[in-house]
Parts: sequence; C-alpha cells; structure tokens
Amino acid sequence: MRFQYPAQVALAALPTALGITPELMLAANRYGVAAPNPSGDFALYTVSNYTFETREHASQWNKLDLKTGEISVWYAGSDISEVVFVGPTPTSIIYINGTNAEGDGGISLYSADANALESAKLITSLPAPYTGLKAVQTASGDIHFLVYTKAYPNGTAYNEALASTPASTARIYTQTYVRHWDTWLNKEKNAVFGGVLTGGNGSYSFSGKLNNYVTGICNVTCAESPYDQSDESDYDISPDGSSVVFLTKDTSLPLANYTTDVIYHVPFTGTAKDAVAINARGTTKYPESQGAATSPRFSPSGEYIAYFQMNGISYESDRNILYVANADPDNFNVTALAHDWDRSPDTLAWSKDSETIFVSAPDLGRERIFPVPVSAGDSYEPKNITNEGVPSGFYVLPDNSLLVSDSKIWTSRDIFTVTPEGDVVKTYFQANKVDPGLAGLGPEDVSEFYYSTNTSEIKQQAWIIYPEGFDESKTYPLAFITHGGPQGAHFNSWSTRWNFKVWADQGYVVIAPNPTASSGWGQNLTDAIQGRWGQYPYWDLVHAWDYVNSTLKYVDTENGIEAGASFGGYMTNWMQGHELGRRFKALVTHDGSTSTLNQYASEELWFMNHDFNGQFNQTGFVPGSPYYDWNPLLYVENWATPHFVVHNSLDFRLPVSEGILLFNLLQTRGVPSKLLNFPDENHWVLNQENSLVWHTEIFKWINYYSGISNASSPY
Repeated sequence: MRFQYPAQVALAALPTALGITPELMLAANRYGVAAPNPSGDFALYTVSNYTFETREHASQWNKLDLKTGEISVWYAGSDISEVVFVGPTPTSIIYINGTNAEGDGGISLYSADANALESAKLITSLPAPYTGLKAVQTASGDIHFLVYTKAYPNGTAYNEALASTPASTARIYTQTYVRHWDTWLNKEKNAVFGGVLTGGNGSYSFSGKLNNYVTGICNVTCAESPYDQSDESDYDISPDGSSVVFLTKDTSLPLANYTTDVIYHVPFTGTAKDAVAINARGTTKYPESQGAATSPRFSPSGEYIAYFQMNGISYESDRNILYVANADPDNFNVTALAHDWDRSPDTLAWSKDSETIFVSAPDLGRERIFPVPVSAGDSYEPKNITNEGVPSGFYVLPDNSLLVSDSKIWTSRDIFTVTPEGDVVKTYFQANKVDPGLAGLGPEDVSEFYYSTNTSEIKQQAWIIYPEGFDESKTYPLAFITHGGPQGAHFNSWSTRWNFKVWADQGYVVIAPNPTASSGWGQNLTDAIQGRWGQYPYWDLVHAWDYVNSTLKYVDTENGIEAGASFGGYMTNWMQGHELGRRFKALVTHDGSTSTLNQYASEELWFMNHDFNGQFNQTGFVPGSPYYDWNPLLYVENWATPHFVVHNSLDFRLPVSEGILLFNLLQTRGVPSKLLNFPDENHWVLNQENSLVWHTEIFKWINYYSGISNASSPY
C-alpha cells in the first residue's frame, strides 16, 4: 500500500520536487539524537555536513525549544563532542572538548550553564582520549562521572599520542581473534573509568584520580568494556552515583567462538576486584540465557537494572529478551519481562516512575517503540506506540512522553514527541521539509507488498521505492537490492550508504525484499537461514522477482539490475551462477563472500559456526556440508551477467581477497566486470569523497546495462 500521512505544518516552504542525487544526499545535513534537559524545556542535538566544493566538514549543535518548537544554533563548531545535563539546575551541563591545551592527545572537561555557554569553566584536562561521558550529581553536590578509553594491562589509560613507538611493527598472537572489523587487536583494551568532581554551584575541581572498573578481570581472556567496537551503551551509573554496571565478553570463553556477555555490578568507589557478575552463565533462574547481552540501565529509582540478553551462546542474532535485576549485589533476582514475545528489542529507556520500560524492536520492516510494564509476565504482548521509521534514539520526558529522533526512507531525521499511549503530541522537525537536498521527498515515494514463497508459511515483505516524477502508466527498470546480515532487514529508514531513493532517482523502481533471515517477522523467519544460505533466501528472492514481474506492470524486469552488500553480496554471487542471475542485465557485489570455504579467514568465528552448522573441517569439502553446498564457486561455469565488484582493503569481516577472487574469475571467464577498491575503507564506505566515487562508478555501470538515459559506456 502507498503511505498517506495527515497534512502537517511545514517547517519551511517546499520547493518543487527534486530528484536526489548522490552529491545532494552525501552533502546533506546529518543529525544527532535530540537529548532533552532534565526539565524537558529544550533539547540539544548535533548537525554536520560536507561541502564537495571546498572538501570541508562543518558541524554545530542546535537547540530545540520543546515548548515553542523554535530551533536555534547553540554552538557553532566541532570542539564540543559530548554534553551531559548534570548539576544544581536543569540547565547545568558538563561537556567534553575533544582536545586540550596541552595538545597531548587528551581531552578537556568543562562545566557550564547551557543558557550561558560563553561562561563555561575549565574543570580539568585528562591526558588520554576519553569519551562516553555519563554523570550524576550526588547528595553532597559532587558529580560522579564515567568515561572510557583504552587501557594498558596494568590498568592505566593508554594514549597513542604519548605511547612510545617500537622499533619493530611485528604482531604476535597465541589465540584466535587477532583482528576485528578494521583493526588489528593488541594488548590495550577499553576500560570504564570513574572520577569525582568536587564542589558545587557550577564550579568544580578534580583530583586527577580515576578508578578503572574493568582491567584485571581475566581468565581465558581479559575483560573489555565497552566491548571492542561498542560505546557507552555498554555501561551505566546509578542515579545516586553509588554504583556502576558494565558488560564485557565472558572471560572464560574464547572471544572468536562465543557471543556470551557478562554484566558486572561494582561500587563507584571500587575497582575490578570488587566487580560482581549479575548474569554469569548458570547463576540465574534462566540457565538457557547464555548469549550476548546489551544495554544495562539503572532505573530512575536506582532499585533495578534492565538489560537485554540472548540465549544462544554462539548466535549473534538470537532473540533478545528483556530482563530486570535488583540493584543489590546480595540478591540480583534476575526476572524476564514479556519472555515469550516474538520480537527482539535492542534499545531501552525507563519511565520516570520506574514502572515501565520503553523498548524499540524490529517489527514488520520498521523499528517500533513498545512500553513494557515491570509487572509483565512471560506471555505479555507489548503494543507499539510508534509506527513508521527507525528511531536513532529516544528519551523519556518528565511528563512520561517520549522525545523520539528517527529516520525514514524519505527523511534523514524526524523529531517528535509521543505519549505512552501512542498519540503524537508534536512534530518538531522533518528534514525533508527543511533541507534543500531532500526537498520534495515524502511518504508517497514508498510503498510495500507481501508475496507468497515456498519456504515459509507466512508471506514475506518487500519495499517499493519510486523514482522522481513516477507515472504508473510508464515503465522503469528494476533495481533489485538484497540486504546483508543475513540476519537483518531492509527497514523504513534513511541511509547514507544504500539510500533507496538515490538509486530510484537514477530512473529505477527499487524493490527491496525481506526474505528468510530477515528480522521483525518473528524469530522463526530469522533462524531459518541456518544451514541454508543458498536455499531459502534465494528462492524467496525468486518469488519476489516473480511477483514484481507478474504484478507491477510499471516495472521493466527485462532491463533490471541487482545489487547487494555483505550477505547481499554473497547472494549476488550465488545468483550469478543460477537462473535468477540471468534475469538481470547487471549485478553489483559490495564486500561479499565469494567462496564459503574461506569463511574462517573472518574474525567472528561464532558467526559461521552457527550459520554453517559447525566448525569448518574436512567435511566442508564434501556435499552435505553447508560450507560445500552453498559455495558460489560450484557454479562458476554459469557466470555470464556483467558484474561490478567492490571490495575494500580494511574489511576484516570479509577480507579483500574475496573480491579479488571474484573479479579474477569473472575476468578469466570473459564476463564483463570491473573492480573498485578503497584501501582506506572497511566493510562500509564512509568517506564522502569515496562514497561519491562508489555511487558514480556503480551508477555508470548499472545505467549502461539497463539502458537508463542512453548512458555512456562505463569502461
């Protein structure tokens, strides 16, 4: 169905509808999450952009008046990296300046009144690149704060700018998990530090003492919090400043093979020696709860700690279950809420009275917010209070309404308030009605359909995104985009990497299916991918294509193209050897797997151990093993469709050799092909200049083979 929204007051006059180009999308403003002050009078959020003409980044902080809706510039510049509302008044803040006067790679900590930023006072300089500020005011008027940075094995903070440079660059390892994402791992690991700002009335001093709560918890491995590539969502401080919680990988298990996390409780004045595990395996009344955990959060009352945890010990996409523990080291009494709910929530916020936990969870192609009472039993079925979009973050206001910052396919940021019952109170900001580069985008650009497939009892969903000036009486080539994961989904959200509207406005109708493995339609659909990489999702995509071909008369499937990244890249490579690959004029693989026999060149071994039904060994060379059965190279003799390959050198999830292997085989077989490599990018392309090249080269390729606008040769 096509989305129709009630008329709303525009925040800016709308120009004539425009097609959004890669340049417009990449240069457009990017917005942070609006964080309200304690009284709910205003909120602060970041805005950043990039100018291609000058090759310069710009950023600022905006202030949103939650009473009037007025938006103004609060601070112009990027010096202020983090702000926390804490202190004697609702406008008191502590903030981090990302540099310090010493220029030693450290940071500066300031106090200020948010309404008089020019009178900010320097509290101290910290001699390391600390980040992730969290802070509360204690009964004495002091401020207890948390930050994190990397630490040496002895617990002291690590500062790369001050570290000595060894004579050799050699790396030596004796355990798996030698690198992750885009970084070679070493002995320095993240640790949470706590300190005290003494004083009051906006004037504070700091003794320089910081407690390390993490370093020193060791077994098979050593604790790290935040875990590797994570952030401050991995820890929290109690409202009275007396306690800290943090999560780390289970140190009794090898890092590469298991997803298990342990959440620790520690006194604020303590150290790692005083940390007590809340959810160690086998210590709660839920022995099956052995997987990854996220988001430990104290309740406003300080009585409880909420968190999510999965059951699977080596499955990163198992269903998250919401748990609540007493904030009492002598009796945590962990209890599950809505235990049987067939959704996997991933973000939480407590109500002000500590009686309800608001969670967001993937749901039918959206990420919706659901209230869960702390009294919820196992069979409780939460009801959503938001509908479209995917929240980037949300905060509970003093009146218990929620301030939500989300995005949708047609807008990079909406900011609005919603009641616990689901009534939208006020919409403060809509990027597509303000930003010139997004002008004319709206919900009418998007629709969806459900189609039948032979792999599941439920129908499966796909998004439709229409090009500028869409006319149903005309035809447009198909752009068929396969999502990664494989456990994941195409959501109704904005993206600066795979922006469906940018693809559509090249002149395509974009179809973005959510086949087997997709999240938000129940855990069974997500789990069904296990051992079936080239089977269930492939046939789902065939059925999606068939539906489009037989039903959507405005889609030109004869001249369609297909593209995918990560697992979507694997599926593109699988299609290349099968019938569906012949139905497209061109294919695009971004950082995909070419040989399933190479999966152990990755870093997170738990991933393929789960998805391929066990560790790789000699059986991987024998039919019947998923490593063997779903290898695209088994069908290399069928490869024929022109194929564009992207693979980045810093991708340690799927090493660059996978892309080179794919390109070499295509070239050897004489299949028209092209390789694009970025030596400074990882699994994603994040640099705006690189991303412009990415879009330009891919669009030249697909537009030529689909016949869009008589495009010139991409060679």
